[in-house]
Amino acid sequence: MAVSGQRRRPVVALYERIADAVHDGTYPPGSTLPSEPRLAAELGVSRPALREALLLLQEDGLLSVRRGVGRTVNDRPPRRGFEHVQPLEELIGVGAPLRVRALLRTVEEPTDFTTQHLLAPARAELRFWESVLTGEGTAAALSHEWAAADELLDRVHPEFARALRATEADTPTEADIPARADTPARAVVAGRGPASSMLSVLLGASRETALSARSGITATLLGRRRGEQLGRPADTPAVLVTQVVRVGQVPVLAAKHMLPTGAPALPVLQSH
Repeated sequence: MAVSGQRRRPVVALYERIADAVHDGTYPPGSTLPSEPRLAAELGVSRPALREALLLLQEDGLLSVRRGVGRTVNDRPPRRGFEHVQPLEELIGVGAPLRVRALLRTVEEPTDFTTQHLLAPARAELRFWESVLTGEGTAAALSHEWAAADELLDRVHPEFARALRATEADTPTEADIPARADTPARAVVAGRGPASSMLSVLLGASRETALSARSGITATLLGRRRGEQLGRPADTPAVLVTQVVRVGQVPVLAAKHMLPTGAPALPVLQSH
């Protein structure tokens, strides 16, 4: 689903609730949705918001309107997966993808964020990639990406596990230059040459594997460290985009992307 950044987030969330109900069989193919008043009451939302979400679902091919019947679920609703997931460097690149500059490639224990979104046990070891996305010499975004633990990836998406290992093996390093005070001893501090985002690696390894993703967006300030990395004052307003990518019901990648004011526009907000 491609939703304009100008659309209200509650409508996007409502779209997702109904789309999830379609894909989990609550509203199976060929079934008719409840009437607008009844559906709005069941979901606890206003009818204008519901109507907008339903129109988006029609545009995206999940629903059809049948005269005298109402809104029905299409017999073959479009599969949510690979075609909806796009690396941020391509999504916000104007005319051409942004350049990914690797800052850090390391392994770390789960944080609150990764425990929640990757369902990682406390003692797991997760790959963490920190990158700056640049365009025309200007830092446009800071990306933090985590992959699920190797043992899980080897089971649910071995191609992604192998691609991550191969990518890290080929990454130029400057291990004698500390990236930050809390960098583990085994961290790889990346050089300044071109690199790939973790999501780009995942997509390249998923040509035979269907993916689905969910994204969220909030307003925030950069803060001191992220401001230094992006060459902006600490109090610069920014947009924080979070993303979780799954294979089936299993999360394999979680990410946070920080876009400061003045960065290239985010024309499409993916929320799958």
